[in-house]
Amino acid sequence: MENTPLSTLLTSEIGLLSLFTIGFILCMAVYIFMFVRRHVKADTEANQQKN
Repeated sequence: MENTPLSTLLTSEIGLLSLFTIGFILCMAVYIFMFVRRHVKADTEANQQKN
């Protein structure tokens, strides 16, 4: 059995922890993007109604 980077990533503890960390950061980035987009849209609409 070869010790390839992909098998190490999917089978070792540190590899699985790395995958979890990468997934968590990606989810956090999507959440922050959606949060900012929603608030920018709301602020833009409020500003247009004021004028």
